[in-house]
Parts: sequence; structure tokens; C-alpha cells
Amino acid sequence: MRNLVRFRTLTLLALLCFIPALMPATTPAQIAVGIGITVHTAPPPIPVEVVQPPCPEEGYLWTPGYWAYGPAGYYWVDGVWVAPPRVGLLWTPGYWGFAGGVYGWHAGYWGPHVGFYGGINYGFGYGGVGFVGGAWRGGVFAYNTAVWHAGPGFHNVYVDRTVVHERVVNHYSFNGEGGVRAMPTAEERGYEHEQHFRATHEQSSHENFARNDPNARFANNHGRPVGMGVNARQERQQDRIAQGVHSGQMTPHETAHVEHQEAAIHHEVHNDREANGGHLTPQEHHQVEHQQNHESKEIYRDKHNDRKEK
Repeated sequence: MRNLVRFRTLTLLALLCFIPALMPATTPAQIAVGIGITVHTAPPPIPVEVVQPPCPEEGYLWTPGYWAYGPAGYYWVDGVWVAPPRVGLLWTPGYWGFAGGVYGWHAGYWGPHVGFYGGINYGFGYGGVGFVGGAWRGGVFAYNTAVWHAGPGFHNVYVDRTVVHERVVNHYSFNGEGGVRAMPTAEERGYEHEQHFRATHEQSSHENFARNDPNARFANNHGRPVGMGVNARQERQQDRIAQGVHSGQMTPHETAHVEHQEAAIHHEVHNDREANGGHLTPQEHHQVEHQQNHESKEIYRDKHNDRKEK
């Protein structure tokens, strides 16, 4: 028993040495930087998101994809465009860190600057250190189109290719032994003491969709998520987020309704795959696409009506 207590104490001390300095929370929305969940299995390598969908609305920021962990193991959360909690905030991606024999998840957060995210190369302006996707200028976000895919008709854009460096691209998914060996810079250590805010409701809902999607699980996709890039699943989720922000926020009833529809589609796809040796027939694939498109149209119609009533 004494040896077990000593082991746990040493493990805790090792984790505390690895965690950036904690910041006291002063408001319900403000968060401290620290470890959330710990597991004993390393996260899979970061896959390459070869296509970034266009930004749906000016003021949205790209939040890169990542491996999350749930009851069914690791699952991939697609990168997605979201509105920050307030003007002037930037997204620091979350990352996995290895210390004391376990892998700990450091949740992402919003803040005035992009802080330390483990040296993980998530792509699209998040190369491991800092951020080069754009900048806030006079209360308006300007997009660096050398890195980010701005939507059609965007006015606040610029091109800075000097921030794009050719180098060997790794797919390390965690910081520590066996992964990226990176430490916070002096600037990043200073950013740890700024006011930080947790992920938005839209981001949490987006992760929850991925958690309930069997295709997002590493056990099923073996590190090659089928939801990556521009496809029906990602476009549907992006549309859901965009329409929710247009009218303020999605109400709890609307969110529950959408999630119920999504769960029904996933259940149907799962049964069809099992009945056909793990594959969908062309007819079944067409039916799923039809249901997904119908769901997106329903969301758009509801949100359009909400805006008219307001």
C-alpha cells in the first residue's frame, strides 16, 4: 500500500511539473490551463486534413481537428469554423501531453493570444508554435489567404506567404517522450496568465456529434477518419453551427432535435453496414445523403424563420 501511495504521489508530481502554471478563475466562463482527462494509451498520429472548407461568415475562426477520448476510445473531431466568444479572442488548440506514464489532455481555450499547444502541427496556420492564419485589426478579423480559405466576398483578407515554411511535416499527436519534445517559449509562458475562456457551446456540440459517430472512432477508422475534408458530414455540422450563430444560439430544444436526428442516421448506417459486410450499397449511401441534406434544410428553414420573427 505504501508503495502504491508513493507511486501515485510521484506520478502527480510529474504531471504538475509538466502542466503550465495554473491561472485562478474569476468568472464562470474563465478557465485555468491544466489537464482534463488522463489515459494510458497514446493518441493516434494526427491525420492530414487536406481540404479546408471555406469560412462561412466573416469573423469566424478555424479550430483544427484533434483526437478526443471517450468511452469507446479515441475519436476524431473534424476541424471546423466557429465564432469566438467575443471580438479579439484567438483559439489555442488543445493537446495531449505525456508525463508520469500517462497521456493527459490539455483542453483548448480562447484568449487574447495563441499560447502553448504542445508543439503539435495541426496545420492551417497552427504549425506547432504560434498562429499565422490571420489577425484582429481594429475589431475586425483579417484572414491570411495564404493559409486560410476565406469565403467568397470577404473584404478583410491579405496574403503573407513568408509565414509558410517548407519543412518535414510530422504527425506527432502528443508532447513528451515519443512525441514532440517542445517547451513553452517565454512569450507563451506569459500568455498563460491572461484571461482564458472555455470552448463555446457550438464547439462542445460539434465534439459531441463526433463522439456519437462510429465512423469517427479510431477503432473503426484506424486513423483515417472518413469525416475529414469537405463532405456531407462536415458540411452539415458546419451549416448547423453557422445557422445557430446567425440567430444568436440554438435553443436546447433545437439542439436536442438535431442530435436526435443525427443519432437516428448513425444507427441506420450502422445497421446497414452490418447487414452488408461493413459496406453501404449505392442506394443506401444515396438515402443517407438525402436524410443529411433534409436535416440541413430543416435547420436552415427554422433559423430563417427565427430571424424573421425577430
